[in-house]
Amino acid sequence: MKKTVVLLNRQGGAASRDPDIGATVAAALERAGVAADVELIDGGECAVRCRAAAKRGDHMIIVGGGDGTISAAAAELADAGTRLGILPLGTLNHFARDLGIPADLDEAAALIAAGTERRVDIAEMNGRIFINNSAIGLYPLMVVDREHQQKRIGRSKWLAMVVASVRTLARFGHQRLTLTVNDQQAQVDTPLLFVGNNDYRLDLAAPGQRDSLEDGQLCVLVMRQKTRRGLIAASVRALVGRARPDDMVRLDGVERLRVSSHRSRLRVSLDGEVVSEAPPLDYRIRKGALRVIAAPV
Repeated sequence: MKKTVVLLNRQGGAASRDPDIGATVAAALERAGVAADVELIDGGECAVRCRAAAKRGDHMIIVGGGDGTISAAAAELADAGTRLGILPLGTLNHFARDLGIPADLDEAAALIAAGTERRVDIAEMNGRIFINNSAIGLYPLMVVDREHQQKRIGRSKWLAMVVASVRTLARFGHQRLTLTVNDQQAQVDTPLLFVGNNDYRLDLAAPGQRDSLEDGQLCVLVMRQKTRRGLIAASVRALVGRARPDDMVRLDGVERLRVSSHRSRLRVSLDGEVVSEAPPLDYRIRKGALRVIAAPV
């Protein structure tokens, strides 16, 4: 029997903490009945290896890591015949969570062995794939600051993000953007534009989660112009389910979005990675483009 290739990001959360992660994963898959060839790779190798698997016509490839690793795999497997099995071994694992993939390794391996396939949506910005969300404005600035602290000072991800949040609020500002939603155009001044792959919840019961990855729409949220104090208050209200109409505008039924700006380049986050891109930024949803092994709906 041909073994299924399993790629583990050696720099990912669980892998970096467990020197025997390869053997641990192999044993979990074996117990589930999956014959696996487990390899530890650097994060940058994931895209190359998944592209090769798709070209070979592999029936399935299993990838272990966080959202960044899974996003790189999804970019190469989109519209391909190769199915993606996911082992959530990163820090947050938002995509796996929203697909109902258990955080427990043995349970995730059993799910992969069950082989339930779903075709889920992915999103893209100027040809760059993202599986969770993209943002323009305050959030990319926080990510850049956080990563700088982690690399230069060695702070933990969570502490660095807290410090970065405070610093970013101190540099608080708005951006003037022109949005073309499907075929309708509007100009906005906003500290934050959020674009999600399917609809994101903002209520306290499940903040930042998605009930579906198969609705075929972008989730576009525009923060209204705010002072620093107003922005903090609006964020708190959103988390407790008491958002006001003047806090955040949610645009419905969006399949295509163009973001234009007078600036020569915009900092944009894509699944937590920040890139500098020349506008216009063209977002679109790609319906059912990714074949994944996931919990049944």
